[in-house]
Amino acid sequence: MEFPLDISFRNMDPSEAVETRIREKAAKLGRLYNRIIGCTVVVEAPHRHHHKGKLYSVHIDISVPGKDLVVDRAKPLDHAHEDVYLAVRDAFNAAERQLEDHARRMRGDVKNHPAARDGAVPPAE
Repeated sequence: MEFPLDISFRNMDPSEAVETRIREKAAKLGRLYNRIIGCTVVVEAPHRHHHKGKLYSVHIDISVPGKDLVVDRAKPLDHAHEDVYLAVRDAFNAAERQLEDHARRMRGDVKNHPAARDGAVPPAE
């Protein structure tokens, strides 16, 4: 199923190669869960005044009926994220996990436990 995909770049020049990789990863999400309404991806490079390695951050917002799933890798801890492709891969892997969890909840595969009442004593019989 096709869904609107919005890709933007901050503090860096747009890259067709990165955009192509994002479109491939987003298409995989669409095959994983066919009820996606829309997807926004923001790839951000650190400000240009950084002296050491650039750590790219990737923000993905996936809209599904009744909910928005957000993946935000704003402060990557892994220096592998100096490579924008690895940052995109890791963000989409996290998005896949969130989408799979959401799909399980929608199918009812995940049990919902009744809310416990704090300090409540069960009624005497």
